[in-house]
Amino acid sequence: MARKKKSVQAAPAGRAGKGGKAAASAAEASAGKVAPSRANKGGAVRASAANASARDRAPSGARASKGGKSVATAAGARDLTPSGAAPFDLSEVRKRIDGVDEQLQALINERAKLAQLVGISKSIDGRTVDFYRPEREAQVLRMAKDRNKGPLRDDEVLRLFREIMSACLAQQEPLKVAFLGPEGTFTQTAVFNHFGHSVRALPLPSIDDVFREVEAGNTDFGVVPVENSTEGVVNNTLDRFLNSPLKISGEVELRINQFLMGSMQSLDRIARICSHPQSLAQCRAWLDQYLPNVERVPVASNAEGARRARDEEGTAAIAGQTAAEVYGLKVLAAEIEDRADNSTRFFVIGRKLSEPSGSDRTTLLLSVGHTDAPGALFRLLEPFAQHEVSMTRIESRPSHRRKWDYVFFIDIEGHANDERVAKALQALEKRASLFRVLGSYPRAVL
Repeated sequence: MARKKKSVQAAPAGRAGKGGKAAASAAEASAGKVAPSRANKGGAVRASAANASARDRAPSGARASKGGKSVATAAGARDLTPSGAAPFDLSEVRKRIDGVDEQLQALINERAKLAQLVGISKSIDGRTVDFYRPEREAQVLRMAKDRNKGPLRDDEVLRLFREIMSACLAQQEPLKVAFLGPEGTFTQTAVFNHFGHSVRALPLPSIDDVFREVEAGNTDFGVVPVENSTEGVVNNTLDRFLNSPLKISGEVELRINQFLMGSMQSLDRIARICSHPQSLAQCRAWLDQYLPNVERVPVASNAEGARRARDEEGTAAIAGQTAAEVYGLKVLAAEIEDRADNSTRFFVIGRKLSEPSGSDRTTLLLSVGHTDAPGALFRLLEPFAQHEVSMTRIESRPSHRRKWDYVFFIDIEGHANDERVAKALQALEKRASLFRVLGSYPRAVL
């Protein structure tokens, strides 16, 4: 089946939507057929500003909503009240907005004072990390999502609450969070998605360094990639758990869009592309189609690739859009990943286990005496079936004890303290030669 082409221009007039219907091209727009546009998630075309002439036929101050119905816009707000009875007084509306802003500010500061009381009640002399509770933050975000009635989208409301909680927690001292750097990596984005921007995010050159800094107590938490939906597991992260005492205290799931960037004006000036091996693999088909003869150079991180693209003539990079902004590069092609659902999962690592949040996941490190014995894995995992515990992931890695001997990393639904999970783990521990609960933590909300 022919592969869907993606735009290779710095500022494409449109691109194919996830539903597979094509957005109108700039060429069609210039010919007077339709305006440049972008496909929405369902594949239907949304009108751009250049469609104004077509919208002139619609009632004044109206636009198409997601469901295709007409809704009042800011322009039409001067003509109609919500009841349609009388014209709006714009100055009065602005006064009301100012009043709401004043109330919001007062309430946010009141929340900050209450957060201070919570911290004092837990530890007068403690550090911020001592009273940070990931399970409580997950509960707050879920409640915010459940009660949201719009018009703001759920993800917008969750981001607002995340930043409010981040600012409240950082009043005395911000959390220190290590991540796989340098700046501009997807891991840095995962840090801010999970902790908000009121933390000290510390970029480090390797996953090993992130583990070491958290183990030494130099940082409160670390964030490391663990698996990608297209390319699979990040082996180095799993292997570090074999000898590390750290626990998993949270997870982040991040939608990954890959961008080709550089200092050149066109694709034919690219001599080499630098990126992390995972990103190169996630864009393999696109590169084969559009840049089949260009050298692909694996580097330690996407941000390192972007730095080289900034400093070296003929070098381009594949990275997130943030890297283009940080390193001052042009976006030569947008969203070039081969799969539309390309996502990466990250672990938040710390020194303590989390309490139950009500919607949790548990990660285990397991092995048996002889992994090559008939039925060894079946006998090890049988307690999950007996106690109706759902297993969502299993990965094997060399045990480093002897050749052809393996350990298993397993994710299950629920918290280790949940009754059914606790019974299953108790039975499983009796069968395993290696048994460790790496973490029970809230499932990703954002």
